[in-house]
Amino acid sequence: MAALPACCRHYPAMPACAPAPPSPRLRRALFSLQQSGGNGEATMKTYVYAGVAQAFGADKNTPMQGIYRLDIAAGRWDTLDSGLPENAEVRCIATHPGAPNVVYAGTQAGPYRSSDGGDTWTALTLPGKERLVWSLAIHPRDSQTIYAGTQGTTIYRSRDGGATWRELSPPEPRGMVRMSFPCRVIRLAIDPNRPDDLYAALEVGGVIRSRDGGDTWQSCNDSLLEYAEQPRLKSRIVSNTETEGMMDSHALAISPAQPGTVFLANRMGLFRSDDGGTRWSEMGVGRFSPLTYARDIKVSPHDPRTMYAALSIAAVSDAGSLYRSHDLGESWQRFDHDVSIDSTLMIVAPSAANPDRIWCAARRGQVFGTEDGGRSWQQHRLPGGAEGVYALATA
Repeated sequence: MAALPACCRHYPAMPACAPAPPSPRLRRALFSLQQSGGNGEATMKTYVYAGVAQAFGADKNTPMQGIYRLDIAAGRWDTLDSGLPENAEVRCIATHPGAPNVVYAGTQAGPYRSSDGGDTWTALTLPGKERLVWSLAIHPRDSQTIYAGTQGTTIYRSRDGGATWRELSPPEPRGMVRMSFPCRVIRLAIDPNRPDDLYAALEVGGVIRSRDGGDTWQSCNDSLLEYAEQPRLKSRIVSNTETEGMMDSHALAISPAQPGTVFLANRMGLFRSDDGGTRWSEMGVGRFSPLTYARDIKVSPHDPRTMYAALSIAAVSDAGSLYRSHDLGESWQRFDHDVSIDSTLMIVAPSAANPDRIWCAARRGQVFGTEDGGRSWQQHRLPGGAEGVYALATA
């Protein structure tokens, strides 16, 4: 019997597959038909995408490559690799805001796009040498405009859905720390009220800002470096400078409820700026959580005052926690009830389609989510012992 195509590998069961895969056009049509139940009515067919990559200092023998797709209703994972580079390392995933079958992924060989829900992928070639992509952001008012953040602090912009790209080269920000790994643009965030205002979180380089869609950039690190002078906010693990912790940015979020207010998650906790990144203040998440290492922060697509934060002990740890705020971070409550998170919580992905759907992923391959606003949770560990989760997205 002939081997099954890679795009048809399923976990835990492997159903029969046609010898010849359908064309990309037919795949797109079948995906749309599947999403509508074949009769134009909505079904429970909803996907969660997880991206896996080799973590710094991780065991080289542990599976840490690729994209996995969870069919929530069936409780089944698919491995998606048709068209992706060999041993793809995926550190970011973004779904198209108006077309859930269009998915973008950042790999060690640049960005890729799927138009059929992840069954097949096409490279979106960046100019110049091959770049490892760490972050992607889609313009909130023009989905053809996409930004890609890479290792080496270079940012790219496309005005045509990824067909062509322009390189944007921000200057090195004040306070960037020299580590044993290159600095990278780990998160991009666009102000939904002022979409020319673009922010980038650098690991390990703090925050930079553009007021003109990426053409020019300014450092937002002055007050973060002032915080780094406080003894309790000094931290160094790899470098020889104790500003390392405050420069170790992980995520940014912006709420339409407060234009110009930026929220930052970094090694030392959660911070906010009410003036577009010029001055920062500590949010004091330690008043509500014993874990303060902040890996992710997100604003609910349905309620601009509701936020989610992924908190843990450290970059590599045996515990994590998910917190929710209903007042833009003034207070926080534990949200992951009855879930035992067994490693660093890396990412939280609230659904843009369903206000009750929130999914999360921990570093060692634990993926869990709620479909009813937190009343109950389901867990689906990645197949094959896969670890090194960096990315998560859901429609």
